[in-house]
Amino acid sequence: MRTIGFIDFYLDEWHARHLPEWIEKASDGEMKVAYAYGLTDAPQGLGNAQWCEEMGIELLDSIEAVVERSDYIAVLSPDHPEMHERLADLPLRSGKPTFVDKTFAPDRAAAVRLFDLARAHGTPVFSSSALRYAPEYAAELERSDGRRIETLCSQGPGLFGNYAIHQLEPIVALMGADARRIMFIGSDRTPALLIEYPDGRKATMHMLQDSPFHIAFQYGEGSSALATAEADFFAPFVRDLVRFYRTGVSSVDTAETVAVIQLIEYGRQAAERPFEWLELPE
Repeated sequence: MRTIGFIDFYLDEWHARHLPEWIEKASDGEMKVAYAYGLTDAPQGLGNAQWCEEMGIELLDSIEAVVERSDYIAVLSPDHPEMHERLADLPLRSGKPTFVDKTFAPDRAAAVRLFDLARAHGTPVFSSSALRYAPEYAAELERSDGRRIETLCSQGPGLFGNYAIHQLEPIVALMGADARRIMFIGSDRTPALLIEYPDGRKATMHMLQDSPFHIAFQYGEGSSALATAEADFFAPFVRDLVRFYRTGVSSVDTAETVAVIQLIEYGRQAAERPFEWLELPE
């Protein structure tokens, strides 16, 4: 049995509650979330001690203890990426495979610092939105017929702060990490972004409440397609997380993760200057 330690801002949150069962199932019982630490108790819900008692996970009194006793680390705090540098500092110095939950960092500078720290200490690190693994999107990623996406239109639900990543992750995976400028084309209620690539290819992202996640593709040769994320995307995501723990090799390029965070950061800035292009750093 290989042990996983959870490190979280507070433990009573959706990802921490579901991942233990999913990981154990995906690893055929080889891996188990055995230890956890929360920096504070949830503002609403269970305190860390009660949460651990209900989950059958041992609550430890420090990040150091979780890192020392675990084979693998998961830094969660999915809705508070501003906490990731504090929570991930010791894990990324440990040399142990470390998953950092979405959203990886609050801005590009923090994302680069996290990856630089991991690289300096030889620590494998992995982060992704589960929407990257939607089977309907994966079919497009795995396509080998030579068609090239000229225009992509993405749509999905949620608030920009914690759900923009679920559209921007697939956009970067499908279109590339080298976007050159961004424009805010939405409203306070319905944020939307226009993203342009150096060769003129474009992607749009629209956040519409209660919308499904789907992407429309226009190919350069004239045809188009629509993919809606209807199948379970958490199962392939967790399988890849287990593979990462086993191998210490991330399937997501560091440059793509940094690009996603940069689009989120500059998307916020663009919202302050609607319908104006903002150039993205190279």
